[in-house]
Amino acid sequence: MDFLSSQLAAGVEALGLQSVVTPDKQVQCLAYLTLLQKWNKVYNLTAVRDPQEMLVLHVLDSLSVLPYIEPGSLLDVGSGGGLPGLVVAITRPDVQVTTIDTVQKKAIFMRQVKAELGLTNAEVVHARVESYTPPSPFTQVISRAFSDIALFKQLTAHLMAPQGRWLAMKGLVPIEELALANVQPKEVIRLQVPNLQAERHLIVFENT
Repeated sequence: MDFLSSQLAAGVEALGLQSVVTPDKQVQCLAYLTLLQKWNKVYNLTAVRDPQEMLVLHVLDSLSVLPYIEPGSLLDVGSGGGLPGLVVAITRPDVQVTTIDTVQKKAIFMRQVKAELGLTNAEVVHARVESYTPPSPFTQVISRAFSDIALFKQLTAHLMAPQGRWLAMKGLVPIEELALANVQPKEVIRLQVPNLQAERHLIVFENT
């Protein structure tokens, strides 16, 4: 794990997140990665098999959005193996994270991570997002690989607080999706993920 821990530390530094993702939180991120690898062999949670690739494509990619997440409540839609939701929960105790997925084995895995890492600020829901009714609406709703923007907003509109924000994690700027959604984003933020050659963007919408 030494190589992975030095890779993670370098990535955190490159992102300028040393004060947020402290050494103890880096240890937890690596513990999460170990669980993801272990469960992936049986549950097939991600197509990525190599630990180093998992670190870059999953953990560092999730960490890259931290500066744009505000304190408060966050719903991670179609969270899969807990990305980015559980990584946010590990590193941001000021954020109350709810992850939701329709696939039961993924929800079981996320509950296991929550239990083993003692994530008191994480809640895992096994449900379809369109039929989910939380106790109160969310100030932020994020997705990493859930759907196109129009559908993402449509299916989660009932879960969003007034003045809340949608955060869509994308690769290239999704020009066609934005045109189909017929909505102007508040911001299009280019994300720099250490050791990742591909483009990554965060598309932000406000619930006005």
